[in-house]
Amino acid sequence: MKLIIGHLYPDLLNLYGDRGNIQCMRKRCEWRGIEAEVREFQLTDPVDFSELDIVLLGGGSDREQMIVCRKLQEIREDFRAYVEDYGSVLAVCGGYQLLGHYYDTEDGRMEGLSLVDLYTRQGSPRLISNVVIENEGFDGPVVGFENHGGRTYIGENRPFGTVVSGYGNNGEDGKEGVLYKHVVGTYLHGPLLPKNPHVCDYLLANALDRKYGTRDLAPLDDRQEWEANRYAAERFAKS
Repeated sequence: MKLIIGHLYPDLLNLYGDRGNIQCMRKRCEWRGIEAEVREFQLTDPVDFSELDIVLLGGGSDREQMIVCRKLQEIREDFRAYVEDYGSVLAVCGGYQLLGHYYDTEDGRMEGLSLVDLYTRQGSPRLISNVVIENEGFDGPVVGFENHGGRTYIGENRPFGTVVSGYGNNGEDGKEGVLYKHVVGTYLHGPLLPKNPHVCDYLLANALDRKYGTRDLAPLDDRQEWEANRYAAERFAKS
């Protein structure tokens, strides 16, 4: 079996250790005997979503997001078709904001891709914190770090999790991130996946199911990963 991971515009959307998420996916595939090919796309490269099994869209400054957003508008319908066909996506921070209808900033409105029914407004102060969230669909807590000026509102969509510690989407409704089909949008970085092997496996299993009709992933010895995850969850929840 083979999975192809597309990393969109890592030269611009690279603030939050997103290559760590790529490395985590590659290693957890490799340890299971699954081939993982990573394709990095620059602004001038054509993107054929029909060849991709997982897409990573990282975070960048507002200026870089604007540049990327203009490019993504050109391939929005292909991206939308991929999402609606249950293509797996991990969108972090700025990439998460781009999934929605718009992001209102001090410099004006940045039109999003409208791939998910959500929107973002710039606020003050920045929401900066270690974060713990819970979702009964996952085997344990999800931990990470947030640093964002945007306040995101997801409407009736499912959140990635309920905030135990930290601010989440907007510091108001107790929700963090969004889950839509096989899309995970989140403000959690640091990077996210090495701290949360169960989230990594969720993305891999979804991609395998779409491509090969199986969600079976060989178990790995994740004792150290889980020890680190639970230590972080307990420490942050008490802070």
